[in-house]
Amino acid sequence: MDEEDVAAVATPQQFKALGHPMRHRLLFALGQGEATISQLAATLGSNKGNVAHHLKVLTDAGLALPAGTRQVRGGTEQYYRRAHRALQFYDAATTAVAFSAIAAEIAAAEPEPFLILRTLRLNPRHAEQIAASLRDLAGQEDDANDDPRYGLLLGLYQPGQP
Repeated sequence: MDEEDVAAVATPQQFKALGHPMRHRLLFALGQGEATISQLAATLGSNKGNVAHHLKVLTDAGLALPAGTRQVRGGTEQYYRRAHRALQFYDAATTAVAFSAIAAEIAAAEPEPFLILRTLRLNPRHAEQIAASLRDLAGQEDDANDDPRYGLLLGLYQPGQP
């Protein structure tokens, strides 16, 4: 994954934008491709006003972008896309909100998701090799075929000391 594809969340506006689970859900939905407010509302089971509000916050923070328009019956629909393929952040509060949104995505997943949480004993060289492999996996380009999309949550960390 190129560095420009990853946004380091650093501004107060970005942290505030990521402080609500609906905004994470919007970013997940936009990860499927460009979408309108109506499409996002239908996908997320929310109303258009709520989606429009949260999308504006993401857009103002530079995390979502307008992606073009399309003429429809009575007007013009605006499409939106994610500004970056991935976000990188280290703030504990934002991480907690992100995990709350991820938990909601996983709970709604069909078919049943495959999840494992465990600890491993690794020397620093092995940990770096695994981290490099995970970065490579996360950076793979999307194929243009019709294969289903899967969410992927990658993590490698040393638990805090008691």
